[in-house]
Amino acid sequence: MSRDTTKLRYAETHEWVDVTQDDGIATIGISKFAIEALNDLVYMDLPEVGRTLKVGDEFGEVESVKAVSPLYSPVSGEVVEVHSDLPDNLEGLNDDPYDFGWIVKVKLDGDLPDTLMDYAAYEKQCSEAG
Repeated sequence: MSRDTTKLRYAETHEWVDVTQDDGIATIGISKFAIEALNDLVYMDLPEVGRTLKVGDEFGEVESVKAVSPLYSPVSGEVVEVHSDLPDNLEGLNDDPYDFGWIVKVKLDGDLPDTLMDYAAYEKQCSEAG
């Protein structure tokens, strides 16, 4: 199954959210734009299952040869699953950021925040960023 990027919601900080299931679980990752901007990923730190996140909380980080970038939660809820194979397979994140490259799954505590952008708004933000 390939994730449809036009149906995702995006945070200003380049995390994407997929809530296509009816079970209240949000799958979160980082966008292709962010991965390309970071370039040459070398390390990723993931949160522990059971951790409670609020919108905007830093839940991990991704490191490239040129920078360390925090990962911010675009939703509130409890981390119910982490992609534990991802830190050892960061090239997979480069190749497939929307399917293989998911980072965490969060059981939502309420609705999606109004601050999340649709695909068109996110594409506009990225094009303006250059």
